[in-house]
Amino acid sequence: MPAVVLYLCATPAHTMTFDSEVQKINQKKFEEMMRTQAKPAEAPAARGTPVELTDNNFREVVASHPLVVVDFWAPWCGPCRVVSPVLEELATEMAGKATFGKLNVDDNPVTSQQFGIQGIPTIMVFKDGEPVDGLVGAAPKQMIEARIRPHLGSAKGSPYQ
Repeated sequence: MPAVVLYLCATPAHTMTFDSEVQKINQKKFEEMMRTQAKPAEAPAARGTPVELTDNNFREVVASHPLVVVDFWAPWCGPCRVVSPVLEELATEMAGKATFGKLNVDDNPVTSQQFGIQGIPTIMVFKDGEPVDGLVGAAPKQMIEARIRPHLGSAKGSPYQ
């Protein structure tokens, strides 16, 4: 059996030196990383992006925003794909005034059944956590917007009163 020879080079820790420039760079990167992690992430609703809703987060999202517009949809639904860009456009235009959310009915049957969703797309408007308006089927932007606008600024805690 051949012998295995292992050579170790051990340098005592007290003889190692660190380049001060490398230390400064490492410290700067560390501080930058800590600042980045300390910043709260901007919520999708604040950016005008619809929030992904699930059976688990639906109540929390609807209860924590004065006005929420929910798109009940499914990926296989053609009319849903037609309405989706319209809702994204409205979410951008109404950022800070209304929160938009999307709930996939196939993946979240509990919430869909709770609100009696039988046809999609269904767009529901929630004010102060309660459903106040909605429509079923693909509709033009003006019609969807007409269902939302009357509720802007009339929700409790809304900065747009």
